[in-house]
Order: sequence, then structure tokens, then C-alpha cells
Amino acid sequence: MTTPTDVLFISHGGGPMPLLGDPDHREMVERLTEIAGQLRRPSAILVISAHWEESVPTITSGANPGLIYDYYGFPPESYEIEYPCPGEPALARQVHQALEQAGISARLDDRRGFDHGLFVPLKLMYPEADIPCVQLSLVNSLDAATHLAIGRALRALDVDDLLVIGSGFSFHNMRAFFEPNTPDSRARNQAFEDWLEETCCDVQIEEAERAERLAHWERAPHARFCHPREEHLLPLHVCYGLAGKPSEEHIAATILRKKSGMFHWRVTP
Repeated sequence: MTTPTDVLFISHGGGPMPLLGDPDHREMVERLTEIAGQLRRPSAILVISAHWEESVPTITSGANPGLIYDYYGFPPESYEIEYPCPGEPALARQVHQALEQAGISARLDDRRGFDHGLFVPLKLMYPEADIPCVQLSLVNSLDAATHLAIGRALRALDVDDLLVIGSGFSFHNMRAFFEPNTPDSRARNQAFEDWLEETCCDVQIEEAERAERLAHWERAPHARFCHPREEHLLPLHVCYGLAGKPSEEHIAATILRKKSGMFHWRVTP
């Protein structure tokens, strides 16, 4: 049985701004472009987006999903972005089966399109839009342990060269993005980023402890300052649940004047 070759948690920035030349997203654009150039070309991409929540894990299963412009107040060109990648119904069925076999009720949705948690970063990483994509929702309970379990269930996927992307943001306090970037806010931001890097990457941490830390992430330094609501962090839990080991690579970037992290796991059979 094969497993996904690459598992990647990314910080995807603010709405469509990374595609509009915003200077506060320059490092993010550079990092995602660099990462894509280093990865083996995927046969398909499974994206867990922070921008989709359902009562049970739900999977896009349409052959040609459209785009959902799920942001507001941006320039007209933001609503003309195109990313005509195909869906992959066979992969969607595999994801559904893996979850159900793990005892996690799941649902296929052949009508939903792709939200900006998918098309914004992928337009930077794979602009040709020629790799089939499937999107997986979060569970609206926002329970950390549930999302670790979803990731563990995905270990059953049998797809060569599958790229799994958790599309979120390691810092996501909307009010703080627009407030003065004070020494205190910078220190709180950095303390949480340091904890997250240690938790995900330190090879001295046993996996049971790593999972426990992520399951109780709100105990981390300044956790609720960095994530008043945790939906942008939980795609990382799915990624770690799938990988089940330390991340081999931490990629740092300053996005919207906040320190943000991305994590890459190389998963082999």
C-alpha cells in the first residue's frame, strides 16, 4: 500500500490578497512558489480548507467544481479569478471510504465548488490548473482530537504521489491584523509560533506527547490571542494525524506583518 508522498500545512494569507500583488503577502508568495518547485509533481491534490465546515467531514466529488468567491469587499478582479482544475471523483470516494472505515461518518458533495482556501494557494503553486483536486471540510465542532482522527483515517489512502495540503494560517486573529503591531503583540505571536514549531518538528518529543499537545493546543502560550477561533489551525491537525511523525521542514514567513509558519512532512510507504 502506498501513502501520500507529501503532506503540507500552509498559511494561506488574507482572502485573494496574495494574488493581487499585496506587499504584505510577498514572502508567502515566494515560499509557496519555492515549495512547489521542490515537490514531486503530484498526481492529485487533497486540500483541507479552513473555509469549509460541516457537521461531518464532507468531500467534493464533482468532476468539474466551480469556484466559490468566499470573501467580501475586495476589488472586482478578485471575483474574476479563474482556476479551472478538474475534480477527482475517484479520489473523493477513496477519502469517503477511508473515513467511514475508520468509524467517522462522512459525506460526498458533488455540487460544491472550491473555496479560496484551495484556489488562492494553488494558483500560486500550480498555475496551470491541470492537477485534479478534491477538497475536504472541517467538522464544525472544531474539536482538535476529531481532526487528528480524520488525519489518521487518511493513512488508508492508496494513491501514488498524492499531495495533501492543510490550508489554514498559523496566526489568525483578524482584529490583530488591523491593530498596531506592538512589541507585546509581536512577542505573543512569536511565542505561539515557537511552541508550534517545537511541537511539530522536535524529534525528541514522543508521538503520544505530540498528539496530546496538539489536542490541547489552547494551552500553548498565547494560543487564544493567535487563534480566537481555531478553524485556521485545524488543517494542521489533519496533516499531523496523517503523517504521525515530526515535520521534516518548517517554513517561516511574515504575512500581514505577523510571523506565520508552514510545515512539510515527507510520508513514505
